[in-house]
Amino acid sequence: MPTNSRRRFLQDCLTTGLAVPAAAWLNSPETNAADRTPLRMRPEVAGNLSLKARRREARGDQVVEIRKTLDWRVSETAIVICDMWADHPCHQAAIRVDAMAPRMNRVVSAARGLGVTVVHAPSSGIKFYEKTPFRQRILAAPPVKAPVPIASWCKLDPKVEAPLPIDDSDGGCDDPLVRPKPGFDRHQHAAIRITGFDGISDNGQEVYNFFRQLKIRNVVLMGVHTNMCVLGRSFGIRQMVRLGFNVVLARDLTDAMYDPRDRPYVSHTRGTELVVEHIERYWCPSIVGSDLTRVVTGSDEAAARTGD
Repeated sequence: MPTNSRRRFLQDCLTTGLAVPAAAWLNSPETNAADRTPLRMRPEVAGNLSLKARRREARGDQVVEIRKTLDWRVSETAIVICDMWADHPCHQAAIRVDAMAPRMNRVVSAARGLGVTVVHAPSSGIKFYEKTPFRQRILAAPPVKAPVPIASWCKLDPKVEAPLPIDDSDGGCDDPLVRPKPGFDRHQHAAIRITGFDGISDNGQEVYNFFRQLKIRNVVLMGVHTNMCVLGRSFGIRQMVRLGFNVVLARDLTDAMYDPRDRPYVSHTRGTELVVEHIERYWCPSIVGSDLTRVVTGSDEAAARTGD
């Protein structure tokens, strides 16, 4: 049996937001179903995010940029972190994730502290987290029938959107010499903490169940890769839009798979920007991550939620 101090530590990890390494839970008797205490769910708190959204719209033969401020309640908002793996078959892609992960963690940590829900989605790496409370929390959500089918992959539909503005047909890796890398590490990047009331899933139906349970209406997608998994996964932009959520992309917390040796022969950075602009036109607005780190002054007071 675990000691009282061990129980107290694990309880504190759930209730105070300490990050729990997956290995600690996998090796702990606390993970046994017969000895598991009820999972705590995120409390609903007051607070409004003011998001400076950017989208694009065709007007005549031109595409114009449109700016609009979105007012989202923190209690109705979730962040989905897509495929921020510890490693990647493309070395340059892995290097860019290494650089992005600490910035993403700072944004996500601030948003979590404001009351925003966080879902980590390291695809095909979920097996590493099965016995953690973060995984069990999502699995415990009651099943809900979705208004539209949830596809395992949402491919580009030419009736809905134009072809992508970059050629990623060969995988988009910009390594000087592309080499196969089987068996790479699909744990989530260690710089992005999994803690508190977070959830873990790479399954669109599970994510939908969890969001309905928490009355989530607004979804922020961040992670990699913009032209592939961020758009196409069962929890990605295309599917979340089709399910009726208000969706935005955090454009400074994403990266594309694009090789400048392919069409349209621009820098990797510009290639990512082109994909973001495509999403802004055909799918959803984009924001910057800093918009998720603060609420409108006074909106997080208790009276703002109770109406007193």
